[in-house]
Amino acid sequence: MDYVRFHAQLHSTRPAVTDLTSGRSWTYSEFDLFVATCTSILIDRDTSRGDRVACLAKNCAEIVALHLACARIGAIFVPLNWRLSVSELQYLIEDCTPMVIFADELGDELEIQTLDIRELVDMCGQAEPVWPAPPSVDLPSLILYTSGTTGNPKGVMLSERNLTEIAINSTLLQEADERSSFLCESPMFHIIGIATSLRTPLFCGARVAISDGFVPERTLARMADPELRISHYFCVPQMALALRAAENFSPDMLGSLKALFTGGAPHPAPQIRAWLDDGISIVDGYGMSEAGTVFGMPLDRALIADKAGCVGIPTPRVQARIVDEDGNPVPTGTPGELQLKGDNITSGYWRREQDFQNACTKDGWFCTGDILVMDEDGYFQVTDRKKDMY
Repeated sequence: MDYVRFHAQLHSTRPAVTDLTSGRSWTYSEFDLFVATCTSILIDRDTSRGDRVACLAKNCAEIVALHLACARIGAIFVPLNWRLSVSELQYLIEDCTPMVIFADELGDELEIQTLDIRELVDMCGQAEPVWPAPPSVDLPSLILYTSGTTGNPKGVMLSERNLTEIAINSTLLQEADERSSFLCESPMFHIIGIATSLRTPLFCGARVAISDGFVPERTLARMADPELRISHYFCVPQMALALRAAENFSPDMLGSLKALFTGGAPHPAPQIRAWLDDGISIVDGYGMSEAGTVFGMPLDRALIADKAGCVGIPTPRVQARIVDEDGNPVPTGTPGELQLKGDNITSGYWRREQDFQNACTKDGWFCTGDILVMDEDGYFQVTDRKKDMY
């Protein structure tokens, strides 16, 4: 399910990736070549199917290329949370036992051997591109570590089938297409950064602009840039509030924005309606590392106002039910645990098979541990949170 390769062959000169930190840009043909040379570098380092490739770096195009290169050879990409302490990072590295670690200046304190990701573009300039035969789409190609709020972090394994399904669900809910332009600021060690904000535009043949972090005034300027024409941006409600408080904020500067997508925390109705009053759709959603995008609100501002506080509906590709403590479906309007089925659901936890079995019912439903309620129109709302999600 190599959509970069597909779009490179279908419309090679279409803009694909812009790195706002380095100033580099790639068309789909150019980025496909970048991934192919990254693939060559990994193979030269004896990286093969099932091997892990870790990365500790702020958002950059090189992370995307490395992840897609891993997928092309059946290796597993492991982006590390650079917000963690050195001891916490060492635990993750010992757990995933990577064949190689790429890092920027964040890797200086690790006291282990790393490759400088900032030199990757130059390294690729000296490598011969390779396009190996595609491996099985059911092999894991990504490990995302949970935050560890209930013990040591668990490595959520996602296959190319999972990631493609997440991209399809995101595309449907976010009304993305080849004309879309995504601004990716969410860290790429998180499902929003590495999947929702990247896999969705690449699946559609759209463009993604990569930022190394959120700075409200700078973010607004980039969203207003007529060259970037940003249509999709993802943030938590606190970030949305910071955007409105920025000195350069003006609703008129966001004319290209199709919607502002939020999640990860309760979103007060007055804050939602402030955006709606400015003529901007602010779209709440729900997802998690184990499933990617699950629910999303419509982009219609009247519906958003009517259902303020809801996280939306699933696509037809995701099965969702709410059950009581005994696993029985509850009536409409009754809170209960959300359980999910679909090809977007993780294939398991890295080296934690029993934990994954414990998270699934005997008939194959994934137990999220989150308490939701569904109204008479089929819209879901979060009422209690027991696990990390967005």
